[in-house]
Amino acid sequence: MGGGVSLRVFLVAGEPSGDRLGAALIRGLKQLHSGPVELHGIGGPLMQAEGLVSLFPMEELSVMGLTEIVPRLRSLLARVSQTAEAVIDLKPDALITIDSPEFSLRVAARVKARAETLPTIHYVAPTVWAWRPKRAAKMAKSIDHVLALLPFEPPYMEAAGMSCDFVGHPVTTEPVASEAEAAAFRARHGIADLAPLILVLPGSRRGEVERLAPVFGAGLQPVLAAHPAARLVVPTTEAVAGGLPAKLSDWPGDPIILDPRGQDGGAFMAEKRAAFAAADVALAASGTVSLELAATATPMVIAYDFSWLTRKVIASMLRVDTVTLVNLVSDTRAVPEFLGPDCRADRIAPALRRLIENDAARRDQLDAMAATMLRLGRGGEDPGLRAARSVLSVI
Repeated sequence: MGGGVSLRVFLVAGEPSGDRLGAALIRGLKQLHSGPVELHGIGGPLMQAEGLVSLFPMEELSVMGLTEIVPRLRSLLARVSQTAEAVIDLKPDALITIDSPEFSLRVAARVKARAETLPTIHYVAPTVWAWRPKRAAKMAKSIDHVLALLPFEPPYMEAAGMSCDFVGHPVTTEPVASEAEAAAFRARHGIADLAPLILVLPGSRRGEVERLAPVFGAGLQPVLAAHPAARLVVPTTEAVAGGLPAKLSDWPGDPIILDPRGQDGGAFMAEKRAAFAAADVALAASGTVSLELAATATPMVIAYDFSWLTRKVIASMLRVDTVTLVNLVSDTRAVPEFLGPDCRADRIAPALRRLIENDAARRDQLDAMAATMLRLGRGGEDPGLRAARSVLSVI
């Protein structure tokens, strides 16, 4: 489209990560499209800052886990109907749903059933390469095109009948603290220049922290016994911060907790970035945090546990031998990973000590992390711009 013609898009984001992706996509559309861009849909503060007026507060959709969803199921389904009706009434040039598949794909299915020719685009491919591969075929009934964050995802989407473009991962464009900022972080917190600094990330949700904090603490005991000068830094979230000191009370090394409550968001993020850059190694829960650590070249050990039932279900469905994205994207197994029954202190501690004490182990990870960032698009075109170009090619 071009020549000054107005572009009308309806976007749906359900959580902060989707809001960031949506805002970058909007900026890309404004840059590439020659005419006005009309923005409609659901988004958070970042998308709203780009000009979107949200149909209702995005926070209503930020629900994680079955036990949280069930009490609000009726209201969420009502929001699905409301959103689908708004799309049908608007007749946009495209419906773009961003992650949050439990909500957004329900909206897309309702819209597609009544407006078959309306282009539907989903941003963030489902992890069918890891588990539940049938999701792609189900998704293809209502989605025409997918914007993928990982370079190996397009063939899975195309095999299910959707077109798909790898558009790059936003972690490659996020700011990284400088050496001076890392040194200033150590100085602020009284950490000696040569003291090993261990970044500990036991999760962003209460349930994760309750499961992982005792195991992480026990795993850190022998590490700090071998390296008594080492310090621990634990960045956290508002949802977890209140109860965290009690959960870390038996940890060694007087952990430094980075608490976002009462702080300016930008200042807290700068402090967190400095902690990542200052750290020598990290012990982290499984998730996209492995990419954040790779972006700052921080060697890591990944560990995670689930409830007994979830363990059984995931073990029966898992199709890969690692879930750490650095391992998958770099096609290595450089990052040690301890999941489910292997999430034990006696396995975590030796892996951490090896990273602190063994230069070859650190080099292997640094090479894998550099390859990961390159393959995710570091140094290339901005992912938001690539995503916008892909959207415009479909429209």
